[in-house]
Formats: sequence, structure tokens, C-alpha cells
Amino acid sequence: MTDPSFRPNEDVQETVGGEPAGVPVGHAGARVEIDEKRAWSANGFLALLAAVVFSLLGVGGFVLAGITDDAGGNGAPFGFGGVLVLILGIVAIASITIVSPGQTRALQFFGRYIGTIRTPGLRMVVPFSTGKKVSVRVRNFETSELKVNDADGNPVNIAAIIVWQVADTAKAVFAVDNFTEFVEVQSEAALRHIASTHPYDNAGPGEESLRGSTDVVARELAEEVAARIAIAGLEVIEARISTLAYAPEIAHAMLQRQQAAAVIAAREKIVEGAVSMVESALRQLEADDVVQLDEERKAAMVSNLLVVLCGSSQATPVVNTGSLYT
Repeated sequence: MTDPSFRPNEDVQETVGGEPAGVPVGHAGARVEIDEKRAWSANGFLALLAAVVFSLLGVGGFVLAGITDDAGGNGAPFGFGGVLVLILGIVAIASITIVSPGQTRALQFFGRYIGTIRTPGLRMVVPFSTGKKVSVRVRNFETSELKVNDADGNPVNIAAIIVWQVADTAKAVFAVDNFTEFVEVQSEAALRHIASTHPYDNAGPGEESLRGSTDVVARELAEEVAARIAIAGLEVIEARISTLAYAPEIAHAMLQRQQAAAVIAAREKIVEGAVSMVESALRQLEADDVVQLDEERKAAMVSNLLVVLCGSSQATPVVNTGSLYT
């Protein structure tokens, strides 16, 4: 006979990488379909007071039964009443549970889920029900440092911090075996997937790099982790990249590439500035009619100025005492 709490997976809302999250592969599959509901509860001090009263009445019944028997009467009714009252006292005690702030109780009555208590304090619940403590406090989890190939195939070391909490206590307790381990495994799987879809740096048009777009990558990571763990009634509050670096075996080569790119960028700025300065000097000389320069002398001046302005070492001037043409 099929358990009514299990139903084939027909509708999956969450998606990961464009595909439905958690869809069984190779068979129809079955899943625990359960949602959190509010359990009945009342002020626990009422149950505590009832337990004390019933206990006193039970003891009183036994005492009256003994007195009646000693007087030659029938004390059985008092004794029987005392037993019933003591049983009621035991039932009252069995209905008391304590819920701490930031904690909940998922209650079961003979194996059947009857609801969750979120109200903190001393509470009275259905007698003889069993409760599993579930924390709804915010938790954080840092993945181990993973070695992943980025979109360009370069190995990078990456780790992330996932901030999460339990949203649906029923799913967290009954839909998965251990929701804490579930978060850890799914977070690392999502981080591997996200890291492999982005280049470390030097992103092309329309691409986001891991190093240059950390906020975008973190948002994608949070969305993917949230989609993966929603089946367990969990939600992601925040996700952040905590470690990001090239793997040691290629770190030196990548550092040389970055240094070369920085040198090229600096040289481009130097040349751009030098050309601007030479152009300004020639324009000012012609405007003030300081000297008349033909094309050959202009070329020589431009060459000398560029050598002085673009050289990495200090230039040494050479005085020409003759003519430029001799």
C-alpha cells in the first residue's frame, strides 16, 4: 500500500542552470510532500497547575481509601478515584514541553506529523506527542577551498560563505535526512557550477568575470543555492565569495601576464601623453614664430622629444655645433 505522504514529482518550480531543480533522473521518483502547519498549544503553566492539583487529589484519594478501610468501610471507590486522578496528572505532565527563543518543535503523534510550535516558553501540547527541536536561527556555512576550472579552463581556488536559515520546519525534518549536510553538499555543488561558467578575469563582451564582478557572481550563487535547497524547506539570506585566487601551479604565469598587461597599459598612457606634449610644443613654436622648421627638422624634433618623454631612463643631451644637414 502506497504511503499517501509520498507523491510522484509532477511539478517542480525551482530551476538550476535552466533545468528543474531536483528532478529525478531515470525513474518517476517519489518525494516527501509535506508543509509546515501550526500545532495546537496552550499556556504550559495551566498543564503544570493541573498536574499538581491532580497529584494532590490522587494522594488524597489514597489517604481516604486507607482511612475508610481502617474504619471498616469500603475504601475501594476512593482508591479507584485516586488512580484515575493520578493518571490525569501523568497525562498533564506528558503534555508539557519547553520551546526556547529561536527554536521550534516539530510534533509527531504516534508517527504522524501534527504541526510545529514556534511560540517560545512553557507550552502545553497534545499529550504523549514527541517533538523534534529545530533551530530557525540564522546560520552561516563556509565551503572548503575548491579547485575549479573557470570558463577559460584555468584552475582557480575558490570558497564561499552561505548565510541561511530554516524556513519550513516540516520539510527540513522530514523531506531530507540531514538538512545541515544537505546545505553543505549543495552549496559546494552550486559554487563549482557558478565558477565554471565565468572566467577569472579578462571577460569578453557581455561576460562577467569572477574577479571583476563579485557582486553579480555572489547573487547568482545565492539564487542557485536557494533553488537547490528549497526542497528541504531552507532559504538563503546571503552568499559571498570568501576566497578567490589562481591555483598555485599557474599563479606565477598569470602574475607575469598581469604584470605585462600593466606595463602595456602604462606605456600606452605614456605614449599618449608624450604625443600630446609634442603636438602642443610644435603648435606653440609655430604660433609664437620662434623658429621656422621644415618637415625634416620637425621630424627630428619629434623623434628627440619622444625619446626623452618615453624613455625609461634619464636622457643625456648632445650639443650639435654644426648644421643639421652636415
